[in-house]
Amino acid sequence: MNAPVLLTLAGLAGCFALIALQVPVGVAMGIAGVAGFAALSGLAPALATIASEAANQLASLDLATIPLFVLMGAFAGMAGLSEDLYRLAYALVGHRRGGLAMATIGGCAGFGAVCGSSVATAATFGRASLPSMLSRGYAPGFAAGTVASGGTLGILIPPSSIMVIYAVLSQELIISLYVAALVPAAIAVALHITAIALHTRRHPSLAPVGPRATAVERWQAVRRSAPVLTLAATVIGGMAGGVFTATESAAVGAVMAFGFALLRRSVTRAALSQALGGTASTAAMIYVLIIGASLFGTFTAVTQAPQALVEAVQASGVPVWAAMLALMALYLVAGAVFDEVAAMVVTLPFVLPLIRSWGFDPVWWGVINVVVIELGMLIPPLGMNVFVVKGVAPQIPLADIYRGVAPYVASNLVRLGLLLTFPALSLWLPTLLKS
Repeated sequence: MNAPVLLTLAGLAGCFALIALQVPVGVAMGIAGVAGFAALSGLAPALATIASEAANQLASLDLATIPLFVLMGAFAGMAGLSEDLYRLAYALVGHRRGGLAMATIGGCAGFGAVCGSSVATAATFGRASLPSMLSRGYAPGFAAGTVASGGTLGILIPPSSIMVIYAVLSQELIISLYVAALVPAAIAVALHITAIALHTRRHPSLAPVGPRATAVERWQAVRRSAPVLTLAATVIGGMAGGVFTATESAAVGAVMAFGFALLRRSVTRAALSQALGGTASTAAMIYVLIIGASLFGTFTAVTQAPQALVEAVQASGVPVWAAMLALMALYLVAGAVFDEVAAMVVTLPFVLPLIRSWGFDPVWWGVINVVVIELGMLIPPLGMNVFVVKGVAPQIPLADIYRGVAPYVASNLVRLGLLLTFPALSLWLPTLLKS
């Protein structure tokens, strides 16, 4: 093993050590990348790399998509659009056993289309739907597990911030990743609802049957949810139809969401300050993450460690399917110990060359990566969304929430198996758009 590869391994170990010490992921990757680059080429070139990478990322129109979509989600929350979606889903399926849980999944999926954040979706529906389920006799652990699991849909359904990060780092088109995620997202919703139906049939005490909504109530729910349905259709349909670029779609969505908030008279000085401040904070965090990842990626490119990894795997004779399963296990373990975005960003410079060397489409791998991250947001010992819901409902024991997410972990594993076995589920829509 040559010296540059050993230096890369040392840099990777140092990066994970910094992350474990609670240093922000972007800062940890930047420190490791700059230190490694300085060891190879000197301090002056390493410092120049900081300036060039920061300038490149700050000038990127693709990355400008993220703060605009985050702002759109903040304005949508200000306008109360999440509650509208939940009421609509409840009016349609609330009378079935587990109907409130199904409504929560449907509402989370819909809000994910105007939010793009799993944590924000889980927190929003923890306040919007969890009290409703608890008041109607749902088992607390099952109700909380439903909210935590539904929240993970926020990073798969466009617009998704993590998909923008993947697109920038892998140099793929954002629109290709967004379109590729549509069918897997629909499969996720269908499997989650199936899991609810099967689980509550086996354990009826978890979810009592609710009253059926009248025709008038259903129509009122549809009319009330018209703004959010229009917003989601404009943003996703505009991108898929080629009317808008991803950045233009984000800008249009942010303006529309703010317009709905104005029409509902929910724009106050405090709410606007919170929305703008939260957007600025999230955008700054993501830009630091991307700049740090770019610095680390430049360092690994100079050392040619990714190419060495590809050659080592090819020389080992390990079957592709076995190596792929090992990658899945690696991501699940990393996602359960580290922050999920950190697990993706740190490993991508090494994993993506392997995926390409096996002849797989990077767009397909982007979808697979996000699905595995969704699993990592539910399983112990970290399970980010589980802790988000725990923060919203501190009276529910953590162990009960983990038991509550178990049916959804099973449905996610089924979906992962389907997407790994049939890549066309992710790729046929992007292929159709290119033709």
